[in-house]
Amino acid sequence: MSNPYQYAKANQGRFLDEYQELLRIRTISTQPQHADDVARAAEWLKAMMLRIGMHRAEVILLPEGRCPLVLGEWDGAGEAAPTVLIYCHYDVQPAEVADGWDSDPFEPTIRDGRLYCRGAVDSKLHVMSNLKAVESWLASDAKPKVNIKVVLEGEEESGSENINAFIAAQPDRLTADIAMISDGAILAPDQPSLTYGLRGITALELHVQAPISDLHSGHWGGSVHNPIQALSEILAQLHDENGAVTVPGFYDDVVAVTAKDRALLEQVEPYLQAEWDDVVSAPALWGEAEYSLPERLGARPTLEINGIHGGYTGDGMKTVLPARAFAKITCRLVPRQDPARVLQCVVDHIESIAPKTVNVDFKFGGMGAEAVLLDVDGLAMKSAAEAYTYAWGIEPVFERAGGSVPITFECMKVAKEVVIMSYGLKSGRAHGPNENIYLQNFYNGIQATIKFIDVVGEGRS
Repeated sequence: MSNPYQYAKANQGRFLDEYQELLRIRTISTQPQHADDVARAAEWLKAMMLRIGMHRAEVILLPEGRCPLVLGEWDGAGEAAPTVLIYCHYDVQPAEVADGWDSDPFEPTIRDGRLYCRGAVDSKLHVMSNLKAVESWLASDAKPKVNIKVVLEGEEESGSENINAFIAAQPDRLTADIAMISDGAILAPDQPSLTYGLRGITALELHVQAPISDLHSGHWGGSVHNPIQALSEILAQLHDENGAVTVPGFYDDVVAVTAKDRALLEQVEPYLQAEWDDVVSAPALWGEAEYSLPERLGARPTLEINGIHGGYTGDGMKTVLPARAFAKITCRLVPRQDPARVLQCVVDHIESIAPKTVNVDFKFGGMGAEAVLLDVDGLAMKSAAEAYTYAWGIEPVFERAGGSVPITFECMKVAKEVVIMSYGLKSGRAHGPNENIYLQNFYNGIQATIKFIDVVGEGRS
């Protein structure tokens, strides 16, 4: 009599081989020349779903989408049983040896217990951990007490048009009691973590113009408000000396950090501080001094200047008085902040402080997502915590992530509860050269998903 946990351990070698097979497919959704590779991977994943025993699997490409979804379903637990939806993405960022890789980025290489390859952590780790967990259940004598849907996205790295359109058009296809989003990273190889909060986002470009064209700075300098100077003056007024955003109305809907939040985030602080020291390595922390590092990174909104351009930036000097300058600005938002309202507050404030000696204009890139706060006391989160404890041998800590995962908000439309289960590491260099995972994370991830399905099926958390 085998059980899914034993089956997974007995088949680790084959699972690793299949994981590497998927890694070799260049599923770069941002580059049209790799559309055939993405399509090939979709068919490969569909075939795997059917091979491991899922009842149905199909490749879905809507007219407005660029890269396909793969949807698999197993409903052997019966109509009365709960349904778990598992989401992952199988597309990856571009990679070339010239970017700084020590080996071919699409040929998996194992060194010192780590596997190096593009997509190793973001996010084929999660695709294969979850598919192999489902296989372990369906191949064992025991069968899941939940129905399972697995949806794999092929364009997460390039806009998610297909899955957003699919959810809007056919939400019933992904309806579930619990949606498990499998993406992202845990705090440390030996310390799993559960993300219960994600910040939202909104964005704009600020354009400043004065003269109708670039001018000779000797002929006209002193009579024209230099757009770069004016832009700098505007940007300098968006924060106070303590790092707080000065935009009127910006904080109106922000919910105060609760005592419960502080207690949870205190457990995360040593890990984040160590990571900040290693990855950021700036001279000193900056920001709202009354908030801890985890609170600044996940529980407080921000206004960031992402880029500035204006005038001559080539080699040597050019005595030009530039006609225009612009800056890219994003705001990371917390729960209850409306992206459209915050954006309007920023625009109104900039218009009110802009010098009358220049013209200001705005461009909007369509980037907007609401923040998400998940229930740490719900069945999904408690089941995930038990799953991590089983797989890693230590209880997870809880964190509020600073980034935005728009699919979370979409999953909340089709599922009663949502949980984010990550098996990678931030040190795994996602999107960068030498992307990697600890092989143990792959095996732990399989065991964690097996346990999650087990606990949800028993309904005991």
